Amino acid sequence: MRTIAALFTGMLFGVGLAVSGMMNPAKVLGFLDVAGDWDPTLAFVMGGALLVTIPAFRWILRRPRPLLASEFDLPTKKTLDVRLLGGAALFGVGWGLSGFCPGPAVAALVPALAGGLPAVFVFTGAMVAGMFLFGRLSGKPAKTAE
Repeated sequence: MRTIAALFTGMLFGVGLAVSGMMNPAKVLGFLDVAGDWDPTLAFVMGGALLVTIPAFRWILRRPRPLLASEFDLPTKKTLDVRLLGGAALFGVGWGLSGFCPGPAVAALVPALAGGLPAVFVFTGAMVAGMFLFGRLSGKPAKTAE
């Protein structure tokens, strides 16, 4: 059941990314270019996501446990450190340079296979290599689903 739920939510997420334009790096870069020819349309996408997520989180976290797991897996760390800030900066620089972030890049692999944007392969390959390198250097492999 968890696998079916993950497949459904992943597909819904991918469709949402495609419909909203988040898989289009030119649109993302236009949104990030606040000093130039700024395209504010993705702000509405983010605002809509927050309008759904904030009340849903409040409602869901009142439950004793998730529907398909034994307990909630929420972050416990409450402090900022160099690793968190460095990771956030690296993410932001990568997103600003390429127009891709991990979710939309993975979702864009399917249309890229049909002759879409080849840059998605470069970004996704670099992302996977970075994750592998981090796991090797830190001794902490990426978390996987149960």
